[in-house]
Formats: sequence, C-alpha cells, structure tokens
Amino acid sequence: GGLWTKKVPATEALPPKLQEEIPVRIVKATETKAAEKITATGRVVADSEARLSFKTGGVIERVFVDEGATVKKGQLLAKLNLTEIDAQVRQAEEGLQKAQRDLQRVQNLHRDSVATLEQLQNATTAVNVAKESVEIAKFNQSYSEIHAPMSGRILRKLMNEGELAAPGAPVFMMYAAGANDWVVQAGLTDKDFVQLRSGDLANVNFDAYPNQTFEGKVHELPESADPMSGLYPVEFKFNTQGKRFTHGMFATIHLEMSNTSYVNIPIDAIIEGNGTEAYVFVPDGNKVKKIPVRVAFLDGEQAMIASGIVAGTSVITGGSAYLTEKQASKLWNKSPSFHSA
Repeated sequence: GGLWTKKVPATEALPPKLQEEIPVRIVKATETKAAEKITATGRVVADSEARLSFKTGGVIERVFVDEGATVKKGQLLAKLNLTEIDAQVRQAEEGLQKAQRDLQRVQNLHRDSVATLEQLQNATTAVNVAKESVEIAKFNQSYSEIHAPMSGRILRKLMNEGELAAPGAPVFMMYAAGANDWVVQAGLTDKDFVQLRSGDLANVNFDAYPNQTFEGKVHELPESADPMSGLYPVEFKFNTQGKRFTHGMFATIHLEMSNTSYVNIPIDAIIEGNGTEAYVFVPDGNKVKKIPVRVAFLDGEQAMIASGIVAGTSVITGGSAYLTEKQASKLWNKSPSFHSA
C-alpha cells in the first residue's frame, strides 16, 4: 500500500476535510477463505408442545387442573356446560325422527301412485341430511371436553371456569417433556436463515450453565417468518447431558458455516455502511470512484466482501471518510509524491 503526503506548515495545519489535499492510504483487496459465524439467542421450549381447545364454543363449567400439573394421557382436563349442546343433540334426533316419519308416509303414497318419484327421493334425502345432523351434534358433544392427548405437564392455563370459550380458542398449553425432549427456539434474520440446512451442527450455551457448552443441531426450519418480529423461529435440538432444563430458559446459539471464498479488505475502507450494503473508494485513472459493495460479514478488523469488487482491486482506507469524488479528483490531479507505507 501507499500513503499520500503533503507537508503543511504548523500555522496552516487544518483538519483533513479542510485541506486541499487529503492524505489517504491504499491497499489491495485479497481473496481469502473464511467461515461465517452466526450467533442467535433464544429460549428453551418443549419439542412436543400442544395447544388444547374445545371444538365447540360454550361456557366452561369445570377446569380440573392448574398450571404445572402433571397429567396422564386421556385425563379429563376441562368440560363445557352441556345444557345447550345436549339440547342441540336432542333437536337433531327429533328432526331425524320426523324425517323418517315423512319418508314412511311418502313411501306409502308412492306405492298407491299418489306421491311422485321426485317426492320420494326428496324425502329420502331429508332423512340422510337429518342423520348427518345427528352425527355432527353428537361429535360436537363428544368434543365439549378436553382430554390430555399425551402424558406431560400443563405449561399454561389460559381460561377459567365460567368464561366463554370460542371454538378452537386455546384453554391449555401443555408439553410432554422426556429426558431429552427439549429444543431451543431462536429467531434468525433472513440473511442467516437462508444459509441453514436441517442437521447443521451448533454449539448451545445457557445462562443457567455458564461454563458448559452443549452440542446441538438444526432440528426444524420454519416455512415463514414471525409476523411480529420479522425473524425466522428456528428450532435447535441439543443434548441435555443429564442436566435439568425447563421451559423458558435463556440460550445462545453459535453456528460456524462452511468455508467460502470472499474478497478481504480492511474494515476502515468501508464507507456509508447500511446493513450489508456499503461503498468503497477505488482509484480510477487520475480520479477516484465510489463503488457499491455487499458485505458478507465482519471478522475482527477485516470486512469480507461478497460482491462489488474482486481480489487485486486497490481500495482507499485511511482518509476515505473525508473523501468525495470531487475532492479526490483534485488530490489525484495534483500528482503529489507517493510514499510506500
């Protein structure tokens, strides 16, 4: 690299941006292989978490368990007041009985050639529809109770006795947590998310166990981002190593992606950085030119460039913050002496 120099008397010393000539340092970009490191934070959740709700709406008559309760598969957890639901079943059954009586009457009239074939078909259809209505009412009646779909623990109780539960509204959150049935759910940006593949290895650290690193891997990749945070909730399975874990424990995920070729420049060559988008100044004849680049990631004092310049390109580092293309043009046109640095 090299350094532009100009001797300025002490009485004339001014900040670089006010001088006619701005000292700059020039270095050449190099190609290097590097592994991008991804870090994300998340919390421990159960792998087999379930939201339990009533299929039909109604007033909750009884809630049989509280938060933290251990439950067995099939155990009754809550039920609705059945007054309205039972009435709907009886109404459907009476409707079926009436449809069957109507069909019998039309069959007799059809045999006597009084009723038409169309009337007989309509009455038969009415009986079939009434049978389906009874099935629906009884199905809803059977799902007016919540039973545990698996053995586990109640994580949260979201509604209480006397409340009106809408169809499908969660009443309980539960999980079936075995010895290793835990995952870390961490939010990743789209830039990091697209690099992940199921099974990628990760290191997991927990605030609860500050001096221990747990082996993990990508367990489940979501189909879309969380609409609230804009991040992708990726699940990481990890080996508990016999330690005790519970829902909500804080975790940090560390991933190291495979080596990729990047163009490597000093970080102080970067100007006007905004996320992955930035600019660098490069010599262009007797002027300089501002070039857009895409920054892959930063590694210490170096910036790994994904696109915009190639290896061997000369870039301006020291003094670049004070440059504009117009100011730089004056500097290069004066052809000051060049000193290697």
